[in-house]
Amino acid sequence: MSLYNLLEKIVQHNESHARWLNTLSYMENAGARKISACEHPSDVNLIQLKHAAEEHRHAYYLKKQILRVNSKICENYRNEELLASTSTKQYLHSLDIKTCKYLQQNFSLKKEELKYAAYLFVTYAIEVRADKLYPVYQEILTKYSSKVMVKSIILEEEGHLEEMVSQLDKFSEDWRAHAECILKIENELHEHWIQSISQEMIEMNHV
Repeated sequence: MSLYNLLEKIVQHNESHARWLNTLSYMENAGARKISACEHPSDVNLIQLKHAAEEHRHAYYLKKQILRVNSKICENYRNEELLASTSTKQYLHSLDIKTCKYLQQNFSLKKEELKYAAYLFVTYAIEVRADKLYPVYQEILTKYSSKVMVKSIILEEEGHLEEMVSQLDKFSEDWRAHAECILKIENELHEHWIQSISQEMIEMNHV
């Protein structure tokens, strides 16, 4: 099932829509925590702090949007309150691990350097994905006149992507070739995630 068709099915049911928002909130929160975990003990730049703060705010914003759909569920990030909870919780963690392995094989980096490089490439991959996912979601929200909006997140994610490109330019002259490999890894994880959510929607009799 395509992303558009899947999101269209999700948005038409309040329960699945609430869980979708909660799932996005979880992933934004997980991303913020990953960014903070990659911080150097002392060499932390303004952009890194900004990203962590904005990802946390996105998690909070998406969580609040649930109230526009269904106020009785998704108070936490328990498995039953997410869509495809196992795949959702493995997504970013798997991307981080596989990216670190790739970087270790292709660069000579010390521990703190590896953490920073992983932050750059993982965040870049996630921002590329967000740049595709959120506009499709917003298009469907508009189509169904939903009270939920993600336009503010779209604008900030576009800014994040530009900032990651700028930082990667400083990291390596041929970073784009390496980023393509990371994007392939992310795409496989994304496809598995979408398939898992699609299967869960079928089990919920929403497809």
